[in-house]
Amino acid sequence: MPDAILIKNGHIVDPSQGIDEVGDILIEDGKIKSVKVSKCQSVKDSDTLTLGNSDASLTLMLGHSNAHTIDATGLYVFPGLVDMHVHLREPGFEYKETIKTGTMAAVKGGFTSVCCMPNTNPVNDNRTVTEFILRKAYAEGSCYVYPIGAVTKGQKGEELAEMGMMHEAGCVAFSDDGRPVMNSLIMRRALEYSKALNMLIISHCEDMSLSDGGVMNEGRLSAQMGLRGIPYAGEDAMVARDIILSELTGGRLHIAHVSTEGSVRLIRQAKERGVKVTAETCPHYFTITEDAVKGYNTNARVNPPLRTQRDVDAIKDGLRDGTIDVIATDHAPHHRDEKLQEFDKAPSGISGFETALSLCLRLVHEGILSIPELVEKIAFAPAKILGINAGTLKTGSCADIAVVDINREFKVESEKFASKGKNTPFDGWTLKGMPVITICKGKVFDWRIDE
Repeated sequence: MPDAILIKNGHIVDPSQGIDEVGDILIEDGKIKSVKVSKCQSVKDSDTLTLGNSDASLTLMLGHSNAHTIDATGLYVFPGLVDMHVHLREPGFEYKETIKTGTMAAVKGGFTSVCCMPNTNPVNDNRTVTEFILRKAYAEGSCYVYPIGAVTKGQKGEELAEMGMMHEAGCVAFSDDGRPVMNSLIMRRALEYSKALNMLIISHCEDMSLSDGGVMNEGRLSAQMGLRGIPYAGEDAMVARDIILSELTGGRLHIAHVSTEGSVRLIRQAKERGVKVTAETCPHYFTITEDAVKGYNTNARVNPPLRTQRDVDAIKDGLRDGTIDVIATDHAPHHRDEKLQEFDKAPSGISGFETALSLCLRLVHEGILSIPELVEKIAFAPAKILGINAGTLKTGSCADIAVVDINREFKVESEKFASKGKNTPFDGWTLKGMPVITICKGKVFDWRIDE
């Protein structure tokens, strides 16, 4: 990275400071030196420098004759996106993805910070695995990686993992994602222990006795296709249980990948009562329905499964009214051969980094969210919930930035993904809006160069 970079004339959106205005950003030595916008009233943070009608670019450039200039006229400038739910597969499943390939896919999608789930081999349930992930991320990662430790040893749901030691080693939250903590007493103890650590428990809400080997949403379509279904009640029941346990213990609960109308309703009611619960959903849950699995399309097999239009509409309402705090990708890459199996044998998951922002921008184009509200959900809110230093353009913070053309159309070509995982139900779609430049870890990734 050059010693100094000037991003000029971009439409800066930073919810952490209340900025939604055209302006300029000066970067020095990988840090944000100053942000200048044209309207002082749009800025809440006192550390942010503001200008009236003077030439912000000229002022920022003083003393930096060798600065690299990025003309962002007509483009948006966001804080680097933060994904609090991803699967990087390493260690143990490097044939699906590695930290190197996964983080490159992340920055291509505008993400500069990602939180990786513990379902690796070995499971990230101890200090040694946590430290391995952090070393690999430091050496090979294109973006920042924050490990999430397992709640229970081996993700077996039988005994609490070494949460305190993993926290000391660098874990930012705990989850048995992919395997729900079925034992209510263990989940209670996890919430109590995490409260003492002031850490977050991220819950994969699925009652395994109700899902019982299901592979898609339970309903008329599953019956027609002859596939075992997963009822909405399997998610709703566990959301209700975990909310009750959070209310009992005072522990911080985060509901992962919300997919049902009932979950949205339960979370909304819990928030009204003051329960310490936050929630996320993923782009596929507000973009497509169970109809995507027709023809036994394994790229549309995901857990929780794609639901009905009624659920999609409820999730959009939850995003609109703030019930759902975060949009995460649940990036879950798989080898091509695995997804070529029969539907009920293929693994669940979508490779999500490289289509996420474009799918999220559909919410803006549809009038569901404003651009600042969207940036809140995909950058500032996840960072704030996790307590990590990301998702902001404040002076002195790391220069993690996504420069975005919200009107640019492109065709999804999964074979060109940076991720090893080409498994996406959006292959061949024409989407609108994409990152054109990502700045992270002292590097400028200019995706326009490949055109």
